[in-house]
Amino acid sequence: MLLRHYLERGLNKAEIARELGVSRRTVYNWIDGGQIDRDLDNAAVQYTPRPAVACKIDVFRPIIETRLAEFPRLTATRLFEEIRAAGYAGGYTQVKEYVRQARPVPAPDPVVRFETPPGHQAQVDFAEFRLPWGKRFALLVVLGYSRLMWLQFYTRQTMAVLVGGLEDAFGFFGGVPAELLFDQMKSVIVEDERTSGGKLLENAEFMRFAAHWDFRIRACRPYRAKTKGKVERPIRYVRESFFYGRHFLNDADLNAQALSWLERTANARIHRTTAEVPRMRFERDERGLLKPLVLRRYRSLVLAPTPSTPGKPSYPALTVERRSLAWYDRLARAAR
Repeated sequence: MLLRHYLERGLNKAEIARELGVSRRTVYNWIDGGQIDRDLDNAAVQYTPRPAVACKIDVFRPIIETRLAEFPRLTATRLFEEIRAAGYAGGYTQVKEYVRQARPVPAPDPVVRFETPPGHQAQVDFAEFRLPWGKRFALLVVLGYSRLMWLQFYTRQTMAVLVGGLEDAFGFFGGVPAELLFDQMKSVIVEDERTSGGKLLENAEFMRFAAHWDFRIRACRPYRAKTKGKVERPIRYVRESFFYGRHFLNDADLNAQALSWLERTANARIHRTTAEVPRMRFERDERGLLKPLVLRRYRSLVLAPTPSTPGKPSYPALTVERRSLAWYDRLARAAR
């Protein structure tokens, strides 16, 4: 319509091309092609699908599909070699693209997030974090039912730290769960005849600690979906939500910010699995089912006091006098 209008106004082909933003050759093609005499209509423009282009791989697609149906994990390289032996003359890219489309996608294994009753279980994890002034170890305790968290950082990952940290966590929760689920520390905590004497000493010490606070010890077994599936990646959550991108002045500031984050974020958010706020779920259903706190903290004759947690009662250290075998021999003869 514009072309006819400009021609009736007497514009030459170059001026029409400038007005329409096209080349003069396009204007000549429109005129020679009869565009001026074409009837105008209001119908929407309809495009037909582009006809399929034949590919060299078309003949060999049934072979690829049959092989993938029988062996779903066959690689594109392996299938390329097989159909090339059958006469395929194309390139590897076509095979790779078609295998990506034709490979059967297995149904994802369902993750069973089984739930434990209120007050029944808590998960305990240690994780290593690096700061400008050195490595620090985060001790994280998460209640399995409500997902209420407790978190603190320590300079060492020792049995004394574990004992002191768990007692602080029990105080934070206002009670003790019936059992504690351990992952990374199971080689230290769970008794095993194959471990060294020092490990057995620590195991026995922790058993006494568990008896003092009246909880059972449970270690994660290899099938994690059945043992740890109810608490989803707590260490990763701490790294991404709390630690990443924050600045800390010192250890005291690190732990102060951790407690503030627990109060304002971790225990106040709507949990993705439970669809409830951990603090509210805990207060409503779980607090009253935790075992009561004992009257005094655990006192050990073996464990040294925790250096990174000032203000706690110190544990008396056990001292052993070293004597020679000859001394014991004289003592035995005197007794006879």
